[in-house]
Amino acid sequence: MPTRPPRPPHRRPLALLAALAVALPLAAVGAAAPAPALAQADYEWDNVQIAGGGFVPGIVFNESEPGLAYARTDIGGAYRLDPDTERWVPLLDWVGWDRWGWTGVVSIATDPVDPDRVYAAVGTYTNDWDPDNGAILRSDDRGETWEATELPFKLGGNMPGRGLGERLAVDPNDNSVVYFGARGGHGLWRSTDHGETWSEVTAFPNPGDYVQDPDDPNGLLDDVIGVTWVAFDPDTGSPGSPTQEVYAGVADLDDPLYRSTDGGETWEPVPGAPTGFLPAHGVLDHENDRLYLATTSTPGPYDGDAGEVWRLDTGTGEWTDISPVPEASEDSYFGYGGLTVDRQDPDTLMVATQISWWPDIQIFRSTDAGETWTRAWDWGAYPERTTRYEMDISTAPWLDWGGQGTPPETQPKLGWMTQAMAIDPFDSDRFLYGTGATVYGSDELTNWDTDTPFTIEVKAHGIEETAVNDLVSPPGDGAPLHSALLDLGGFTHEDPGTVPDRMFQQPSWDHGSSLDFAELSPDTLVRTGGADGVGSIGISTSGGDSWWAGQAPGGVTGGGTVAVNADGSRIVWSPEGTGVHASTTLGSSWSPSSGVPAGARVEADRVDPDVFYAVSGGTFYTSTDGGATFEARFDGLPAEGNIRFGAVPGHTGDVWVAGGTGDHYGMWRTTDAGETFTAVAGVDEGDSVGFGAPAPGADYPAVYTSSRIDGVRGIFRSDDAGETWVRINDDRHQWAWTGAAITGDPDVYGRVYIGTNGRGIVYGDPAGGGPDPQPSEEPTEEPTGEPTGQPTEPGTAHCTWDYSVDNTWPGGFQARVTVTNTGSEDVDGWDLAWDFTAGEEITSLWNATHRQDGASVVVSDSGWNARIPAGESVTVGFNGFADGEPGTPEALSLNGSPCD
Repeated sequence: MPTRPPRPPHRRPLALLAALAVALPLAAVGAAAPAPALAQADYEWDNVQIAGGGFVPGIVFNESEPGLAYARTDIGGAYRLDPDTERWVPLLDWVGWDRWGWTGVVSIATDPVDPDRVYAAVGTYTNDWDPDNGAILRSDDRGETWEATELPFKLGGNMPGRGLGERLAVDPNDNSVVYFGARGGHGLWRSTDHGETWSEVTAFPNPGDYVQDPDDPNGLLDDVIGVTWVAFDPDTGSPGSPTQEVYAGVADLDDPLYRSTDGGETWEPVPGAPTGFLPAHGVLDHENDRLYLATTSTPGPYDGDAGEVWRLDTGTGEWTDISPVPEASEDSYFGYGGLTVDRQDPDTLMVATQISWWPDIQIFRSTDAGETWTRAWDWGAYPERTTRYEMDISTAPWLDWGGQGTPPETQPKLGWMTQAMAIDPFDSDRFLYGTGATVYGSDELTNWDTDTPFTIEVKAHGIEETAVNDLVSPPGDGAPLHSALLDLGGFTHEDPGTVPDRMFQQPSWDHGSSLDFAELSPDTLVRTGGADGVGSIGISTSGGDSWWAGQAPGGVTGGGTVAVNADGSRIVWSPEGTGVHASTTLGSSWSPSSGVPAGARVEADRVDPDVFYAVSGGTFYTSTDGGATFEARFDGLPAEGNIRFGAVPGHTGDVWVAGGTGDHYGMWRTTDAGETFTAVAGVDEGDSVGFGAPAPGADYPAVYTSSRIDGVRGIFRSDDAGETWVRINDDRHQWAWTGAAITGDPDVYGRVYIGTNGRGIVYGDPAGGGPDPQPSEEPTEEPTGEPTGQPTEPGTAHCTWDYSVDNTWPGGFQARVTVTNTGSEDVDGWDLAWDFTAGEEITSLWNATHRQDGASVVVSDSGWNARIPAGESVTVGFNGFADGEPGTPEALSLNGSPCD
């Protein structure tokens, strides 16, 4: 997959720890911090399902507990495999805005002595794109919570060579000893206290000197690749005592392999080690005293045109070239990666081509320690190929990239960028391998050896690794979500919980950049994107079911931003490479817009079809003639930083702008189409902003933002046009950088979709489920007669209740009411009533509607939660005003009868 551009564009530097041996407090990285004096709502979070979407450079199995495995990604954090569901569980969602670089995982290690322990080396870039140093994270509960020790240098989870490794390794005899191979010339590091403190192994003589391109202006290819992996020979130690024989691969073309025979005290080059290539992976077979080495000409993952595979007899020192394709052969055009040994049968090993774009990667398998090899596929009558496997992508069908491929290429491919591959140490039939877009694997691997076809399936479920540029959620009966994504273009999601059948096609491109829909005609959508200096536009009038490619004005080099007016009759496109253009022909022809700078970010008014808006260089522009001409109306918005803005559905001229940097950073609102702006109070740092269905009883959309408000960074919702805010995420759900896109669902109050830079699309609903904002249908009949019986006096209802104040702040509070049906029959429809005791007043409420008259409150179901089954409960949460400490009601009634 193409290299991701540097993201995010702006970060506030994090103050570095003064001493390496100091660990960050647990609350800072893995557990919930003390609640701020800011309203907090309970939300349930999940991913919009894509199943993969990015590069998985590392997969490791624990060798002492069956079923325990971890995967690492280059920008999307780390995951643990749930053996019961076969889904991956995200482990680094607690990483916050300021430490966004910690979602790039350089290496991961699972403790073979204490399987509860796991380590991750984190940090995304070694250049100035990432302002922070890297860190070693450690967990003693399988990644549920973490502690961190910051390193005095940066790491490169999204840098060349990120698939080499593993750089982290735990001593299988004394698990207090952990090694880490650093890049950037920082050498080999060691901890002797389970990763709490680290120090450089000063006796290690060679930090590596290989640099792929010393003149790279981006600061990516000019970094020293360093120490690439560490491996132990467990037979040279005993339980509780450090292993004596330790191997380390070094990115040095002349001295690629080092060994210590005294527990890391001294190190020497291994005599006879193969030279001329980089040691990508090393695996030790301690049962047969063999070390296997896979090498490559470049660190990858996008290149590497030569390499070898070698076997070392560690007892005799004899080296044997066991390359599946000898380097001198004319068929050798790739380096090697993905090296793995079957621990149940150590004579069996597998290795993959690190990269082979055409026609496909190759996976090699040997059952005789590398003496002979078989291939996953062979040539038939050209251009046909014969395969030992069948690909099953039924659970992620978009992996066919929209077609079958042209032989000898096929879709789906067997893989690409395959630097991670692992055979389950407890199950010879099971293996997993990473690609640039997913994790594949099989549970029938040994069929290979009997020439019986085996199935390779998608094994990435739970891993969501896309980087999001834009999101839209149109109203009505169509698909609720459309996305513009880096690397994959984007998707239409009919259901956020279901993997789509296909990515955007006709036109298709590598990178999606922008989306919009016509507010009053939501089946009309536009999207832009491109790659390699080309930009294009797609249009749909079928709600995203089908698309066609529009024409592009001359000079377009990238997708830029796009807007479609309220009735779908006009499009304004601000592409890269040329100026802003307008179309009245659904993209078949374009006219230059005047009065607006090239590169301006554009949006449409959601009510008036003649009105478009643009922001550039701190100036707000308005067009009242369908984008033909723009007028500069307000100069005073931020000129730099991550600028995002949006117009409010149902309210013409109402626009919110978020962004900035330094002292000019916040959120602003205009209600007169840009003539004047007012700063939104309390927003310290504003980033993405979007809108969703109004709260019950309100007529203004809910406002959602990823921002820093009253000193707290988070995801917020306002139900009263920014007068008050409630934080809806928490410290365990932060997803690093979330500044690109956010939108509410226009049909489901409380639902929000959030774009991340590596954790895909996250969506949330208020705890207890998402309400249906519209009644299913109108009543069809009038009452047919008079009541037939006399009303009965209310008695005690079969219910219990609980009222709790969850948070308070000056002038306000947050509370919840839970009512449990203790009867034997379901309650169909409910009203809860109580009297406040301290002058409280509800300001916003979720999961229900309410009315208040003085101290008396009546809260009614929202339709979707009208039924309370016998023995079950319903919970209502709300924010309120209180002049002093809020009290507790003395009684509560359900449908007019008091609860116990």
